Amino acid sequence: MALSLPASSARSILRRVIGAGLRAADPAHALLARVHRTGHRLQVGSRTYDLRSFERIVVVGAGKASARMAQALERVLGAYLDGGLVVVKTGHRLPTKRITVIEASHPVPDRAGIEAAKQLRARVAELGPRDLLIVLLSGGASSLIPAPVDGVSLADKQKLTQLLLRSGAAIQEINIVRKHLSMVKGGRLAEATRARVVTLILSDVIGNELTAIGSGPTTPDPSTYRDAIAIMKRRRIWTKAPASIRRHLQRGERGAVSDTPKPGAVRFRKVQHEIIGNNELSLDAAAQAARRAGLRTVLFSTPILGEASKAGMAFASLARRFSETKGPVRRPYCLVAGGEPTVIVTGNGKGGRAQEFAAAAACELDGLRKTWVAAIGTDGTDGPTDAAGAVVSGSTLDQARRNGIDVRRALSRHNTYPALQALNSHIVTGPTGTNVNDLYLLFAL
Repeated sequence: MALSLPASSARSILRRVIGAGLRAADPAHALLARVHRTGHRLQVGSRTYDLRSFERIVVVGAGKASARMAQALERVLGAYLDGGLVVVKTGHRLPTKRITVIEASHPVPDRAGIEAAKQLRARVAELGPRDLLIVLLSGGASSLIPAPVDGVSLADKQKLTQLLLRSGAAIQEINIVRKHLSMVKGGRLAEATRARVVTLILSDVIGNELTAIGSGPTTPDPSTYRDAIAIMKRRRIWTKAPASIRRHLQRGERGAVSDTPKPGAVRFRKVQHEIIGNNELSLDAAAQAARRAGLRTVLFSTPILGEASKAGMAFASLARRFSETKGPVRRPYCLVAGGEPTVIVTGNGKGGRAQEFAAAAACELDGLRKTWVAAIGTDGTDGPTDAAGAVVSGSTLDQARRNGIDVRRALSRHNTYPALQALNSHIVTGPTGTNVNDLYLLFAL
């Protein structure tokens, strides 16, 4: 993985800390730590499976990390594997031997995703009770395998996705709506097969809520059509949504169409869920790297949520507070945090939540010497851009003023990408093969 960082006196430390965080979240390493095979016995977490007892062993999956997970699982299963199919974001394909990798669009679904979802559902539906289905799930799965219910078109799903993303809705809210418009999400994938199911999960959801990760295709769903409608109304997109979507959700609320399978359903007695990695792995490794670099390090136990620019200002304000009070943390120090804030988009600006976080932090850091904030999406893509995030410092705003760049105006227009690009502030990694929320760092040397 290439890691391109802006030039600064903190560059070497940033490279070590960010690199450590990304390496720790590598899906292959995470999977191999939780899944082992000794002869014909497959160990998944605390459970053991006799591979000789299954007629077929098939792998399906979706998410930004699913190709890297597939590579690792091929190594574990060897000749026991009968093939499979995973769907990744365009540009995230990796070479595999027995498992087919298909690319599709994220975060807005496309026709390739529709076709991939059909193939995936067909593979799952043909399996019987003496087969083992292993599902590889990571962040991005919801968008990558769209399987709209009858009467809802791809164009309708695309419009709804755009509305949800721009509304500032949390991922849990977005997925509740998606689950009630899908033939695979909200436990319906598990419902569609008679095979025993093992789901291996690289979590991109704070708290590792199974129903929210990838919209929980193999997890019972406690939410309802009424919940989905309430979210759309609360986010003020109900009247803007396509009529076909509103009709389907209203029919579901009346009981005219079946709801997603609920907790307690018999089907889920033969489904195992195993979380192989999450944001905490990445944060712990980053914090350890900072300590090894000689920095007094504080690892936040509370995730960063809420609106990205407000979160960025609040995070950066800690540096000013420490500078003014001479404590409780003394230089050199590093604060490490994770999370997934949101952006309520107005206009047609280009950027992402990590870039908004960093730009807002730059405004708060203005004038502080030898102080930096780094914000990075661990998947390597922040919003619809080629940047993973950005690094800013106490001198960023001064640099911007000298070059005629208005960072605050860029923030107000949600157009942070061109401003940070002009300031050479971007962090660029390319696709990392993982996805475990964001990494936020505050340095003072």
